[in-house]
Amino acid sequence: MSKFVERAKQSFRTDHTWDRVGRYSVIGAKAAPAAAAGYLLEKVPIVGWLPRYRPRWLISDVIAGLTLAVMLIPQSLAYAAIATIPVEYGLMASWLPATIYAFMGTSKDLSTGPTSLIGLLTSEAVHALEPQGYRAQDIAACVALWMGVYGIILGFLKLGFLLEFISEPVLTGFISAAAIIIGSGQVKNLIGQSDIGDGFAAIVHDTFATLPDADGNTAAIGVTGIVMLCLMQHIGTRWGKKYKVAWLVSILRAFAVLVLYTGISYAVNKDRDSDDYLFAVTKMTQRGIIPPKVPESALINKTATHAIAAFIAAAVEHVAIARAFGARGNYLTDPSQELCYLGVTNFVNSFFNAMGVGGAMSRTAVNAQCNVRSPLSGFVTTGAVLICLYELTDALYWIPKATLAAIVITAIWPLIGHWRTYYGFWRTSLADFIAAMLAFWLTLFVNSETGIGAGVGWSVVYYLLRLAWQRTQSIGSNSRSEIVRSIDAARGMPSNIPDDVRVFRFNENVFFPNATRIKAQLVDGVKTYHAPTYSSANGAEADRMWSVVGIQRVKKLRKRAGITDVDALPPIRLVIMDFSKVTHTDATALHAMKEVFAEIKKYGGKDVEIRFAACQQNVRFRFERAGWDMVDADSSSGSDSPAPEGAKTVRCYRNVADAVTDRGSVMREDINVVVKGDETPPEGSAEHREKV
Repeated sequence: MSKFVERAKQSFRTDHTWDRVGRYSVIGAKAAPAAAAGYLLEKVPIVGWLPRYRPRWLISDVIAGLTLAVMLIPQSLAYAAIATIPVEYGLMASWLPATIYAFMGTSKDLSTGPTSLIGLLTSEAVHALEPQGYRAQDIAACVALWMGVYGIILGFLKLGFLLEFISEPVLTGFISAAAIIIGSGQVKNLIGQSDIGDGFAAIVHDTFATLPDADGNTAAIGVTGIVMLCLMQHIGTRWGKKYKVAWLVSILRAFAVLVLYTGISYAVNKDRDSDDYLFAVTKMTQRGIIPPKVPESALINKTATHAIAAFIAAAVEHVAIARAFGARGNYLTDPSQELCYLGVTNFVNSFFNAMGVGGAMSRTAVNAQCNVRSPLSGFVTTGAVLICLYELTDALYWIPKATLAAIVITAIWPLIGHWRTYYGFWRTSLADFIAAMLAFWLTLFVNSETGIGAGVGWSVVYYLLRLAWQRTQSIGSNSRSEIVRSIDAARGMPSNIPDDVRVFRFNENVFFPNATRIKAQLVDGVKTYHAPTYSSANGAEADRMWSVVGIQRVKKLRKRAGITDVDALPPIRLVIMDFSKVTHTDATALHAMKEVFAEIKKYGGKDVEIRFAACQQNVRFRFERAGWDMVDADSSSGSDSPAPEGAKTVRCYRNVADAVTDRGSVMREDINVVVKGDETPPEGSAEHREKV
């Protein structure tokens, strides 16, 4: 026994793995208190940006909050109708999210609440479980609860990268099919039909079969509502940028139509019995907030799988909207934190019998157009929705269902992907096109879970097949030119890299699972080791936007890189991407690469040039099929031609060494230290500002 103990001790002393476990355990224990405090502060971003809030921003935030409330109220009622639950539960889902987002959100623009997509996926769960005797609103609340649980798990454990396995073509096909299902499902309310089945095929068949039985009064309300909504939207599109009134008419169109037809409904139906109204109305009677309660445990167990598709769709859409408007507003959003918010909000909301919520593109766009300055606008939105719940219930009773259907149909139209989008997938990658078609047709005619699952499954299988059937090129005595090119590529990095040059070498294929991560690495690399060109977006601390997430991230990256003197950082003039190890890319990666071009030029200035090196023919061909202009560069004689113009034009070199040494098209740098009182620096020079 003693011999066994001695051997065990000796094994522990000499075992490298146990040594690493012990060493990292000590390091982790020492860092745990500070890391835990930092982690908790990250979960409440308002702590970071509220001290930077300026009182003059309050007017913009109040206006944006009121505008969003005016949009949110009719949309929440309409999207509850999509979920086939009483419309008041749409309002129940709308009052709390904006307030929670003020504390936990990382985007100043994002508007959350019920969406048409969540409504559709909730309705699938309602149709499946309602025959078992459960109330529709209870089923919707349980779906929201599970959406919250999934969001909390992925967000707090920082597992949001798993959502990146849903490629852009799969998401496009799924959302397009979902939008068509939503629109077709509202036709019965638009023209007053009954006995319409579930599923797209049944809806189309039953709609035409019962068309002679449609109600004329309901159809008049619904069709004229669509005409008015489209007309006001056209006014905003045509004259909105020139006239503020036209823009206001466009963004308030749903509210205006709702008020108009609610007034008409009250005028013609108030003296009639509830069974003899000229057209169907919502008959909403709930006043105030429903007291919170815990959903039934048996129902919670039955809705776990039904909520997966709803969560995936809501999470992907929510994170994508936050990221897009963050890039547009030049601030950084945190996808994991957004998932934390999505989880907490849906979990808490579910106890008020509310349906699931997520980010909404249309409301977010309007919020940005209102020049919102911070998430504090959410408090105003919450207040307006609560006033509606407590004071306007009598008016909401008379809202025509046909008007809500008209609002839904006009709202989902932009969600349907344009045919050029699918043709772009076809030209770029047949595999991406097949993934989009699988997601589209199976979602349309089977269900959403099957559509998403088939699209993602196809993408995974295709990738595995690529790994199993990699092509090996044979090089013999008759291919000496290929050997020469291989030797050139093997030269790798040149002996000297100028300070204003940054080289990135990809060690793996660039496609949908890693496109977002690689994009972040490229942009972070430039921001870590190079100074920005001065502008309203990148300048002195006082000129920055409200968000501190991006600033803190860059500080951490520079600290990790050992950079102490930030003022000594060189500007960025040339970025080179080494594609020598990349044999495959796809549509999602090409879209991410366009965003990389835009963000690097925004940070370093429009004169920054981005070059590709050692780009293999099939990868280059895919870029060209997607519309990129791949310009060959003959570095042997030196290039004095101007740098390629446009975000989708790039100069290609045989290897990194040639790309670095060809400096003919890179702007020479003239450095001016600008202090208060200096004249404006000469045009075309790089400018560095110092505080004195």
